[in-house]
Amino acid sequence: MQGTFEGGTVRVGGDARQRFYDARGYGRPLDGNRIELAPVEAAHLLFRGDLDAVVDAEGEPLDFRAFLVATDAALAFVVYKDLRDRGFYLSPARDGWVDDPDGADFVVYPRGKGPADDAVAYRVRVAGERETIAAAALGDIVLAVVDEEGELTYLETERVGVEGEMEADEESYYDPPTDLDAALLADRAVVWEPPAALHDRGFYGQRLHGRNAESGPLQLSLVEAAYLARRGALALDEPRVVERGRAVEGERFDRRLRAYAALRAAGSVPKSGFKFGADFRTYDTFTTVSEMDHSTRLIRVVSPDHTFLPRDLSLDVRLAGGVRKRMVFALTDVNEGIDWLSVERLTP
Repeated sequence: MQGTFEGGTVRVGGDARQRFYDARGYGRPLDGNRIELAPVEAAHLLFRGDLDAVVDAEGEPLDFRAFLVATDAALAFVVYKDLRDRGFYLSPARDGWVDDPDGADFVVYPRGKGPADDAVAYRVRVAGERETIAAAALGDIVLAVVDEEGELTYLETERVGVEGEMEADEESYYDPPTDLDAALLADRAVVWEPPAALHDRGFYGQRLHGRNAESGPLQLSLVEAAYLARRGALALDEPRVVERGRAVEGERFDRRLRAYAALRAAGSVPKSGFKFGADFRTYDTFTTVSEMDHSTRLIRVVSPDHTFLPRDLSLDVRLAGGVRKRMVFALTDVNEGIDWLSVERLTP
């Protein structure tokens, strides 16, 4: 059986509908028993031997190797074949072929389902390891990254919330006092005589005298200091703290401060994520420092127009998974809202 390559698709006649679409979810039906296939589907059928050849516009029959080169479909083929081998039916995400094709290369159906069923397991985008990926294009999509040796990594991306229990639980909620004596240093602030609860229940700062100290001055990050100054908890002017923060780290400070305030407002407790290469680590269930659970997320703050390299995404996700946390990116506009983008490894 042969197909004809024209207009960007491969058309196959004979009993193609029964053999390929009805039985195994390839392509989409045309009139009679004909179907049309996307190039990657035709390549897979050529690879399997279900198609003998695809005839191009000049009448030249192309085998699997020639067709793959002619259509430059190697990356898509690697992903398509892998998902087929895992027992999934999938359709190329083309206008008129599937609903909501934007941003995806394939729509993958739950095992046992196909294009005739109203169910979707994953929306998949194919990417090479050196391709740049816009942050705004991620969320509700699986990134299938093909590295230079053809190995596959699946990264599930979704827009999430970051709610915790700090604000909702009256027993754990802590409202700091006002006008605490504090000094602004080079890249941090120090509260000289803080109430014990500022650290123990609010989880602000770290003891200047070391982690085993039960009292004494607290050193605050500039983000914490700006947040507390805004609430009137410190005898420091917020604009002065913000100015110092901008001097230390530029415009990133405003984005980090906005993300920090949003996390606190959502009832989540953010702390430095430096040890994990992130901006923050967060605690969702918190009563006191001595009783806290493990942190649940790593937060990296980026601008909404940020672009990722798949290698960097993979590194962040691998590190977060290794310490039992979820990697979340805060797509933060200084003057508008924040979109929280979760990325984690997926085994389909």
